[in-house]
Amino acid sequence: MEVIRADHISKIYRQHTVSFRALHDVSLTVRQGEFIALLGRSGSGKSTLLHILAGLDCPTEGDVFIDGVSISGLTEEKRTLLRREKIGFIFQAYELLPSLTTIDNIRLPQLKPDEEYVKELLRMLEISRFEAFYPDQLSGGQQQRTAIARALVNHPSILLADEPTGNLDSKTERNVMKLLTSLAAAYGTSILLVTHNENLAKGADRILRLEDGEIVHG
Repeated sequence: MEVIRADHISKIYRQHTVSFRALHDVSLTVRQGEFIALLGRSGSGKSTLLHILAGLDCPTEGDVFIDGVSISGLTEEKRTLLRREKIGFIFQAYELLPSLTTIDNIRLPQLKPDEEYVKELLRMLEISRFEAFYPDQLSGGQQQRTAIARALVNHPSILLADEPTGNLDSKTERNVMKLLTSLAAAYGTSILLVTHNENLAKGADRILRLEDGEIVHG
């Protein structure tokens, strides 16, 4: 079953008389339980595409459908609710709230309290002993693991991950990738992983390549 469909997505950023085309006529589908790696160099448009698929940015042209529902046809309030109900997003820059502890950052988007699952995420990502720490007390890797836990806290049916292992050591990187693949297998979670790491992409069901804002191989 198709959970994401992007139809002819283009994105142009304009400032005064200057314009920059970040994406050009990108179409893709993600099926339930599918694990897709999106490969590309820095500046190829990977993060822009991920933000548009999550409804965090709007395309200049084209549309995105989540479970058959057009994102562009929704109000901002309904888009936000759709993201919380269906989409987990791992930001490249973490986006942790500095005034909240690790455990409260993870709980923040939770729709229904599930303390047992929060504790399980802390354990799986090896950050249990940092649950009372604030972001400025954490290393980059610990912040990243907190961001991953927060993205998973609602058992999302779709996980969009922007370089989720970029600041992790090799052991934790393997654990995170094992966790993500087990999610796809156990819960039917669909995963779109943005990375420039060819080795990480090898574990995906399908690899797409983005160059200069266009999919060139899939």
